[in-house]
Amino acid sequence: MNLNTILLLIAVGLTIVEAIIHWGFPKIRQHTAGRIVLEYVDAFWIALLVALTIKTLFIQAYKIPSGSMEPTLLPGDYILVKKYEYGYSLFNETPRFLEFNKPKRGDVIVFVYPRNHSKDYIKRVEGVPGDVLMMKNKILYVNGKRQYEPYVIHTDPNIIPRKNDLGWERDNWGPVTVRPNHYFMMGDNRDDSSDSRVWGQLNAKYIKGQAWIIYWHSNNFHPDFSRMFKLIPQ
Repeated sequence: MNLNTILLLIAVGLTIVEAIIHWGFPKIRQHTAGRIVLEYVDAFWIALLVALTIKTLFIQAYKIPSGSMEPTLLPGDYILVKKYEYGYSLFNETPRFLEFNKPKRGDVIVFVYPRNHSKDYIKRVEGVPGDVLMMKNKILYVNGKRQYEPYVIHTDPNIIPRKNDLGWERDNWGPVTVRPNHYFMMGDNRDDSSDSRVWGQLNAKYIKGQAWIIYWHSNNFHPDFSRMFKLIPQ
């Protein structure tokens, strides 16, 4: 059970308690002790509902757990994600609605991992619907044009050919056409990232929001203030 589910259950429980007290035991508020206790319950209930609304509709915090997006994002970075930027999908199952913008190439987004919906991933959009992508010796081509990617690093000098023993084509693949309503996602740490090269194209309904800003960094309880309040390059 994740934090979102726990908070939602608490909110539902408090809503039920509020309803029972309001309709079933209204005289409790006439006593001083009962009124004080209920004022605290009311305040906590309202604060929780406001926090859940903000978290669900507008801004959500995430922690970067791995190095797949280095050097843009480091393990220990705490980021804020704009939930409203690309609109919404109910329970990540419906088509998106209320879209301000659609993801474009270069955007860094958080999404539900297609193979395990209890996990969230963060990657960069490298292909939008209709794009044709291919990679030759670690160099990415989109619609036949070599891509300039200053944010990408390669930690392995070896170039892996097609039809290798890894089970996936890391450095040489394509051409691949991005399907309608899908996106091709890749990590900036190109040699050490599980992305669309491994698990396929991302369905738009799994998108949670656009990565916006690093608000804190702490690794093994050692804060790095130089990374605070840094906008995430798109």
